[in-house]
Amino acid sequence: MAQKALGRQFNALALADNKWVSLSDADGVAFVCYLAAAAGDTYTLTQAQDSAGTGAKALPVITEFHTSTGDGTDTWTRRTQAAAGTVVTAAAATQNAMVVEVEGTQLDDGFSHVRLASTGAGAVTALTRDLNVQRAPENLPAMSS
Repeated sequence: MAQKALGRQFNALALADNKWVSLSDADGVAFVCYLAAAAGDTYTLTQAQDSAGTGAKALPVITEFHTSTGDGTDTWTRRTQAAAGTVVTAAAATQNAMVVEVEGTQLDDGFSHVRLASTGAGAVTALTRDLNVQRAPENLPAMSS
């Protein structure tokens, strides 16, 4: 039986808002965000040396992100900005959903964890990808450790 994608291609943390995500076992992470009612939100990216938040500081590397309604009725819209540690989505239905990706190589030396925090009520899910070691889902390491 072929191994499924969870554990082979990615690991997932469904409730990732403001939680440290380890990139020790992955090449990068995609943060999938959603805030209904077209309220808009600000998402802030931070890096740290461990899951306790040691040395936490801003990670101003976001130059592009994608938005959509999030309900599958439209395509993703690529948005660009000057390198920053925040993403601001507009109060428009076409920006209810947002995806931003962070590469492990973008972290400062000695840093291994990132977190994306919503300043509003946005939901954040983290998907680490390109896992360094492929495992059965039940043998994957906890993403915040």
